[in-house]
Amino acid sequence: MRKKLSKILVTGGAGFIGSAFVRLLLGKDTSLFTNAGTPSYPNDGCSIFCRKSVSELVVVDKLTYAGDLRRLKEVKGRYKFYRADICDGRFMEAIFKKERPDIVVHFAAESHVDRSIHDATAFIQTNVIGTQVLLDLSRRYEAERFCHVSTDEVYGDIVKGSFSESSPLKPNSPYAASKAAADLLIKSYVRTYNLPAVIIRPCNNYGPWQYPEKLIPVVINRALQNKKVPVYAKGLNVREWLYVSDCANGILFLLEKARAGEVYNLGSGHRQENIDVVKRILNILGKPDILIEFVKDRLGHDWRYSLDSSKVKNLGWRQGVSFASGIKMTVDWNIKNRNWLMDKAAQA
Repeated sequence: MRKKLSKILVTGGAGFIGSAFVRLLLGKDTSLFTNAGTPSYPNDGCSIFCRKSVSELVVVDKLTYAGDLRRLKEVKGRYKFYRADICDGRFMEAIFKKERPDIVVHFAAESHVDRSIHDATAFIQTNVIGTQVLLDLSRRYEAERFCHVSTDEVYGDIVKGSFSESSPLKPNSPYAASKAAADLLIKSYVRTYNLPAVIIRPCNNYGPWQYPEKLIPVVINRALQNKKVPVYAKGLNVREWLYVSDCANGILFLLEKARAGEVYNLGSGHRQENIDVVKRILNILGKPDILIEFVKDRLGHDWRYSLDSSKVKNLGWRQGVSFASGIKMTVDWNIKNRNWLMDKAAQA
């Protein structure tokens, strides 16, 4: 990328991970609540890139049930905001024409597996068609970098070992299939049009401000109310967990370090059975394990996720928050912000 001040457009910037990225970009990472202070990152993407290189930040978000501008309250007034659907080609073109972004960081997506199983329509529309709209506009207005935030779920599950960036895509849910379709579409634009795009595939994120339809905030919310905590099957499915500020930092790091046209896994290496995650949260809250209620398994439930993230680590990135610290901070934040958590859970 050219060494100049850059205008960055972030889609889905009021979402869980997108808002963490915006806060980090603006130097206000409110997802870090620890007496030890903010963790240091080797070759910190923020110090290299954002504070020296960003001239203006534009946030686009449809503000669906999962979007919330309260996540950006501490950086209010420091970014330009458009409430827009990325599938609305005419409106999105007006934004691109006016703003002329140098860099597009694409978080906007429908992301909950259970909702995709119930009805995949919105997932195909937003995750595939919406991505196509952004790709075409990024070409037309000559963006210097298109950064797509994908997911490890595009690989499917793996019994042992870890997925590398060259592993075949074998998505097992409508959500994962829609993200895999977006990844393939982007790769076709790289090959056909020489679009300077990068695909990043993070593992499961967790942390403050996560909408309570995902495992960790669901457990916290229900346990705080002494309600039964639902766990699929026997809870033996394995997930790899990355604290949200680490994910945001990794994406920012890759804006500086990634090669155009490449794919990068972004994982922590910390993998744990769901049941152990649930029990750890209950232990932090001082709640008994008898709150756990095993329920009918999710359709097509992936067994185990595991990423080989050596590619990004070889560039110098490291996570800054251990799972032990991150889960404690997450629980503490949700207790402190219990009204927000319960308000969102009531809408879920």
